[in-house]
Amino acid sequence: MRPLMRATLLGLTALVAAWQAPTARAEDAFPSHVVKLVVPAAGGSTTDAIARLLADKLGRAWSQPVVVENIAGGAMNIGAEHVAKAAPDGYTLMVTPPSPVSINQLLYNDLGYDPRKFTAVALLAKIANALVVRNDLPAKDVKELIAYTKANPGKLSFGSQGAGSTAHLSASQLEVLAGIKMVHVPYRGALPALNDVIAGHIDMFFDTLTTSVPMWRAGKVRILAVAGAERNASVPELPTVAEQGVPGFRSITWFVLVAPPGTPAAVADKINRDVNAAFGELGEKFAALRLEPMPGSAADAARFVADESALWGKVIAEAHVTLK
Repeated sequence: MRPLMRATLLGLTALVAAWQAPTARAEDAFPSHVVKLVVPAAGGSTTDAIARLLADKLGRAWSQPVVVENIAGGAMNIGAEHVAKAAPDGYTLMVTPPSPVSINQLLYNDLGYDPRKFTAVALLAKIANALVVRNDLPAKDVKELIAYTKANPGKLSFGSQGAGSTAHLSASQLEVLAGIKMVHVPYRGALPALNDVIAGHIDMFFDTLTTSVPMWRAGKVRILAVAGAERNASVPELPTVAEQGVPGFRSITWFVLVAPPGTPAAVADKINRDVNAAFGELGEKFAALRLEPMPGSAADAARFVADESALWGKVIAEAHVTLK
């Protein structure tokens, strides 16, 4: 029996090696053709800017074209569903803010995909949000904004990139903590919402510092506060929301790279390593956008997304956020 067992084991070993060899070669060769980075929002957003910087860097590192495709609409669910149904081979990826991967499953019962099944590839960056208001709003700080809203219940309007977006939940968090009520106006992206604040069509918007600070410096909007836990080094003159009478308030936007469900771990890890290698060159460009890089493993990305889902789930429950 021993010679027979030995022969059997040798045969199995050879079979496994034969199976692993082409698999390893395929992963080592990744990518062999064009890679697509889907952004589930319109162009001009912070997400779009990150995707284009990443596409340029990875394209040069891989010696293959990396293209950005904007698939907006449906509270970012349309683009997310497109990626979820793509082949799990690493050639279709998604650069996304929180909603499609950590929030939407808490609000929608009819999603065409399961956000929890995306393959987390890499955390990209984070940034504090800013409380942006129209220039002629009769409130000079957060305390005055709260007083104005209480004196005019249900009249102050806030924009968002869609139901369940970070901007939507940030405003809902402010409603709960400050005891106020506002009108939600959803848009198909951050830029249209910001443009309507500039035009005076809506009163306020929780936008990222990346896109709002240039508009503020140009005198097109006012920023009442940054929404992070502490002041931002790039605009230290701006106080936080918490400093102005709303303790515990925190709102940041983060960005993550994910792949379709079922993407092999070896492919995800290879992309993760290349993304982390890109941070060195992207550091100055991220800093110019007031973004903080978030290097780490694919497992780190998965844990972070899970933790953020729990955090925003609590906000949704406390604020009784619905899609109505």
